[in-house]
Amino acid sequence: MDDRVIGAGILVGSLLGIGIYFWLVFLSPWTVLVIQVSAFAAVAALLAIVAWIGYTLATTPPPKPIEELEKELEGLQEEIEGGEESRGAEPGKGEEG
Repeated sequence: MDDRVIGAGILVGSLLGIGIYFWLVFLSPWTVLVIQVSAFAAVAALLAIVAWIGYTLATTPPPKPIEELEKELEGLQEEIEGGEESRGAEPGKGEEG
């Protein structure tokens, strides 16, 4: 499906939603109920996002200290350098001369 068709559908749907919401809030007999439901939905959505952030903070393990990461990197660097030295010592793989 073309992006323009999807965009036009979203535009028409949004405008229709605005019109329906306007009628529900200003012209329908359920005005108070619609406002209450809208306010509840907005507050619930905001608090759900805050709850998700709290859950993520509570369940995510803390990062490793920088000192520990530096030691790991030094170990990896030594392994890489050691591997390069052993490859250079193999016959036919080292420098020509």
